[in-house]
Amino acid sequence: MNIFKVQVTFMVSANKKPLSEFKTGEFVQIEKIQLEGTMKRRLLDLGFIPGATIKVLQRSPLGDPVAYQVSNTTIALRKEESSLIFGVLIGDDFR
Repeated sequence: MNIFKVQVTFMVSANKKPLSEFKTGEFVQIEKIQLEGTMKRRLLDLGFIPGATIKVLQRSPLGDPVAYQVSNTTIALRKEESSLIFGVLIGDDFR
């Protein structure tokens, strides 16, 4: 009988946070989407997929919704939606 030892490594990003917490001008790589149903399907179809890079474009005067750029498309999301999309900061326009 052969016994194999398998080691599984999970990379967990300590810098992962909800999309709603990123600032205007920041570039974010999406890591996880916790939405379900038709809203999740809609966002996936629009390009909000794990690994995709998005840019935070502009906040409305009252802070909600926020405009994001995904694959040359501008999409506005409310905080209730963007707080369930998680990503990591990969750059910004402030250099």
